Amino acid sequence: MKNSQQQFVVKGGRRRSWKRTSGFSLMELMVAMAMFLIVGGTAVNLFKQHVPMFTQQQNQTAVNVAMRNAAAQMQIDLANAGTGYYQGVNIPAWPIGLTIVNPAAGAVCNVAGTQTYGAGCFDTLNIISVDPNTPPSNPQDIGANCVSSTSSNLFATPIGATTLAQLASDYNTGDELLVVKSDGSQMTTVILSAPGQVTGGKVKLQHNPTAADGSNGGDPYGIANPADANKLGTTFCTTDWILKIDAITYSVDTVTNPANPTLVRTQGTGGPATVVADQIIGFKVGAWNTVTNQYEYTAANYNADWSSIKSVRLSLIGRTNPQTTANTGYKNTFDNGSYRVEGVSIVVNPRNLSMN
Repeated sequence: MKNSQQQFVVKGGRRRSWKRTSGFSLMELMVAMAMFLIVGGTAVNLFKQHVPMFTQQQNQTAVNVAMRNAAAQMQIDLANAGTGYYQGVNIPAWPIGLTIVNPAAGAVCNVAGTQTYGAGCFDTLNIISVDPNTPPSNPQDIGANCVSSTSSNLFATPIGATTLAQLASDYNTGDELLVVKSDGSQMTTVILSAPGQVTGGKVKLQHNPTAADGSNGGDPYGIANPADANKLGTTFCTTDWILKIDAITYSVDTVTNPANPTLVRTQGTGGPATVVADQIIGFKVGAWNTVTNQYEYTAANYNADWSSIKSVRLSLIGRTNPQTTANTGYKNTFDNGSYRVEGVSIVVNPRNLSMN
């Protein structure tokens, strides 16, 4: 920029002062604008580069929070596993509190090319408890004190102020019943094939017969399985109990949207599934094995003996939404997917089981 100049001019006998101040030249203005564009463009470019990073961090934080919330929900439910109602008392020596279902061997898991997952990747956790709205009853056959679960009918007698009509109305087709000895030493399950019906001063409960060893192949929760033979029975008498099961199931839904596996919570047989967390790519349930002194994640390793479970470890893994273009070049170390992953693992000791 040129310096200012001051000149004195004499005109008409008087002296006048005239000042001229020059500004930026065109070349200087162009150079300044070019520098501003370079600096501004660099700043904008850096900002644009950090926006996806910030978004990724926000998404990963959201996944972390979702994992922790899901784990807290499962911990609350699992701590109450084996809540069983006997008339007037809760028995800590409850014979069944939870079951674990592993995916079938050889089942398809994840498809890397489409970043989708199948049911073969995930365990299913069934938390067993008794329906608090259905009062317990005593089993009794017509004309006999005891009844066998290998027949197709149970007859129940209500207790307390419960009437026959009230008890019959609590049972519907598809309900699963737990028939258990009063001391918790033996049990089995039956699935009702018809609603409860008042017959001959008792409530008739028509069901699918169990096998001779007390196992029930049609049990959706896998409670009465042959591996748990030390707890199974078929003969139950008037001092024993018939209880309606109200289980809570945690599983991963890969059917509704294979690109978004969701952890769902279902209460009761055929109940609605509530989404607990989105984008779940790992769900494993392990039980403590007192022989190997470690958590086993395959039910066969502890013979699916549910009565021996006193501690459970849950492992849950979630991911951010897959971005096939924005995250080009990034691969996580879990499944080599182009998304961020977060995991959480907790150990829960169900109160009603660990107190045995």
